[in-house]
Amino acid sequence: MSSSQSFSADSAPGPTANPAPTLTPAFSPLYQQIKGLILQSLQAGEWRPGELIPSEMELAARFKVSQGTVRKAIDELAAENLVMRRQGKGTFVATHSAQQVQYRFLKLHPDVGNLEGEGRAQRTILECKRVRAPAEIARLLALRSGDTVVQVRRILAFSGIPTILEDIWLPGHPFKGLTAEQMANYQGPTYAMFEGDFGVRMVRADEKLRAVLPDEAQAQLLQVPTSTPLLSVERIAYTYNDIPMELRRGIYRTDTHHYKNALS
Repeated sequence: MSSSQSFSADSAPGPTANPAPTLTPAFSPLYQQIKGLILQSLQAGEWRPGELIPSEMELAARFKVSQGTVRKAIDELAAENLVMRRQGKGTFVATHSAQQVQYRFLKLHPDVGNLEGEGRAQRTILECKRVRAPAEIARLLALRSGDTVVQVRRILAFSGIPTILEDIWLPGHPFKGLTAEQMANYQGPTYAMFEGDFGVRMVRADEKLRAVLPDEAQAQLLQVPTSTPLLSVERIAYTYNDIPMELRRGIYRTDTHHYKNALS
């Protein structure tokens, strides 16, 4: 949903501790307006990743709409992996620490077995430094040229074989204090670390793929000849309200892995 979506509101206090505006249909369906308000609460950190959000009945009272309207809004949020329903327990803010979510953005799969069986990648951080953003990087991250970014280069290896070489750029302010040791030693998914340590939750990503040949430095780091075809993946990951929070450029060996994406 776009943050420019409009609704009519009466700011009279509601029946709960968190009064909310009364809504009337404007330029979008009412349930989408409710979805937008829930997204605002998620973005503001009212409910943290992994936490239980109020019940449909409580949200209906808060927003002064029917439970059916709230349910439809939550259905869309669940379909977008922003919240997770748990039978008999309620609805929780999605977290990259959860098993069903942590592989959401990882599309490189082993040719034999699966991601869970392959285990955690061995991470080698080659550099992690704060630099002034070049114009292209600043543009892709919606920053000003010269703004501070954190630049990371790392190798991900599986079973001791270097498989992915990644260059990552992150806006400097939200990721203040990020260190190479922190990235190397964190035992879970990197996005879970961003979420837990910096309060930045990646909710969607855009990717561009192409086939490339490595240069001398890349070939040496991945231990392949320069004539080896590799998969280049550029990803921009966004937090709530389509705010770009990461630019990631990786090159992947595909002699033991393949890129897999489920389309629906």
